[in-house]
Order: sequence, then structure tokens, then C-alpha cells
Amino acid sequence: MSAQHPPQAQAAPSPSTSPLGLVERLFQGDVRALARLLSLVEDRGPGYERVLDAVFPHAQRADAYRLGITGPPGAGKSTLVDRLVRRFRREGLRVGILACDPTSPFTGGAVLGDRVRMQSLRDDEGVFIRSLATRGSLGGLAAVAHEAALLVEAAGYDVVVFETIGVGQVEVDVVEAADTVVVVLTPQSGDAVQALKAGLMEIADVFVVNKADQGGADRAVQALQLALRPLQDQDEEGKKAWRPPILKLSATRDEGVEALKAAIEAHRAFINAEGLKAQKRRARVEALLRRVVEEGLRQALWGDRGALKARWEEALQQVLQGARGPFAAAEALLRELLKARLEVP
Repeated sequence: MSAQHPPQAQAAPSPSTSPLGLVERLFQGDVRALARLLSLVEDRGPGYERVLDAVFPHAQRADAYRLGITGPPGAGKSTLVDRLVRRFRREGLRVGILACDPTSPFTGGAVLGDRVRMQSLRDDEGVFIRSLATRGSLGGLAAVAHEAALLVEAAGYDVVVFETIGVGQVEVDVVEAADTVVVVLTPQSGDAVQALKAGLMEIADVFVVNKADQGGADRAVQALQLALRPLQDQDEEGKKAWRPPILKLSATRDEGVEALKAAIEAHRAFINAEGLKAQKRRARVEALLRRVVEEGLRQALWGDRGALKARWEEALQQVLQGARGPFAAAEALLRELLKARLEVP
């Protein structure tokens, strides 16, 4: 008879590779720790909540700045990001790029990877590039983009650039994440007209007509000017309002990018002077807190030990059999829930 060996206990993770150990390495500028923490948060791995709580105070730096680059597919956003980041780097600023890509239907990961885009920046130690899978998020930005930005800011990067997937009418999600939003359009495909329908007019701080060297740029600029004409010079409270500039450029030729950089800096100065950056930060924190509470409630209601799980099938059968209408059934469930007082597992 062979000897029975007791099962070997799994080795505990070393302090430097535990989630909070990685956070300490993050504060020291460890890029690998940043990459691993991003994966942990994106996958909603064990301890990701404690990680975000730990980094949050360090991410609230007054000098941190978020730039959103959005617009329809094929508008040249990646090339434009490459050109802009080069200019930030000339000023000695460290830049983190969060590029939101389509989700692979097979792996759930990003279809386009870090190495595919912005090749010229990959050897720059002052630039961090990460592709985030949208995972079905309809707002153009990945669902975890806001949390990812907190990690990048806590790692000491001065500028966070969001590049959205470019899904057209639902790009407005970028407003919540960025301090300044640049909407990139091209004249050849009628993007200026589509922007009116897609709601992009309301979110842009700067308009860019890219690929202006290919013709039709002047007509696109005129269409945008007509659309922007009704904008007021003052907001509802009588404060000075920002009027988005409209710029023509060619990112591939690196023409006009300097003017775009100046427009971005002008908007950055404007929101600082008017106190709008603090308002944007408050709105982001409020949206994050709301999302976390809603996720917790969904889990408490519908998770494996959810408060409504035991009663759900009964209520469903009542509706299917016509014994109760859906609203009456829902009201009964909510009344029962409130009477018992929700206990979060």
C-alpha cells in the first residue's frame, strides 16, 4: 500500500504580489504593478474594491488632467492621440493612454491590443498604454474606464487620455470621464451632419475636422459653425460659457496639431478659472459612488443569496398565470423587501 501524503497547503501570495502589496509598488512607480492592478479591476478580481479605496486619495491630485478623444470610427483618433502625446512628453509630462477597444466574442478581452496601436510610443518610459475591452458597454468607454483612470493617476501620471471605440451615437459617456472632450470628425463621410444627429455637438469642448488635406474640410467647418451658432455666450447662471473652437488639421501629416494643443490648454485654463474642473470631479465621484451602490444592490437582490431570490419564482408564476399583473407583483416584492429591511450579503 502506498503511503498517504497529506495535501500540500497552497502558498500564500507574497506581500509584494498581494493586491495591497501591488498598491504599494504602484505608488513607487512600478509599471508592472499598475498593469496587474488594472487587470484585477477590469476582471473584478478578489480585493479589487480595497485596491480602489486605497488608491482613491492618491488619485485626487489637483494637477491631474483627463482628456477624451472621441468620434466616429475611422476618424483618425489613434493617430491624433499619438501626435498629442508627443507634445505632452516634450513638456516633461507623463501620460497614460486608456484605449477602449471592441470586446472579443471568444475571450471577452480587447480585440485590438496595446502593441497594435501607437507603435512609436511603446518605448517611451513616460507613456503607459492600456487597451480596455468595452465588454458590451454602450457608452464608448469600458465600464471600468473610470476606475482604471484612478489607478493611472495614483501611479503618478500627469495626463490620462481616453480614446473611445468610436461607436457614434453613444459616445456621450466620455463626458463623465474627461475634463476636456475633443470630437474628431472627417469631412469625406459626412461626419459633421452625423454629429448633429448623434448628440456629439453637446459634448464637444473642441471640434476637429481631421484629414483636412483630402478636401471638403471647409464645408464641414461651415456646417459645424451653423450648428454652433445658437449657443449662448453665458450659461443659465450668467457665467461665461465656453464656445467650442472648430479646427482643421491633418494628423497623419502632423499639420494643425499644435493649434489643437493650444485649444486644449485654453479649455483647461477656462475650466480651472471658472471652477468647472471641481464640478466635473464631483460629478465623476458621484457617478462612481452611484454605480457602486447600484452594483451592490443588484447583487443583494439578485445574487446567489439575494433577498428576492426565494420569492422571485413565486411572483413570476403569479404573473404568468394571470393571478397578478407585473406592476402589482413588483410592488408586493418591494413592500416585502422594505418591510424586512434589505440585508446586504
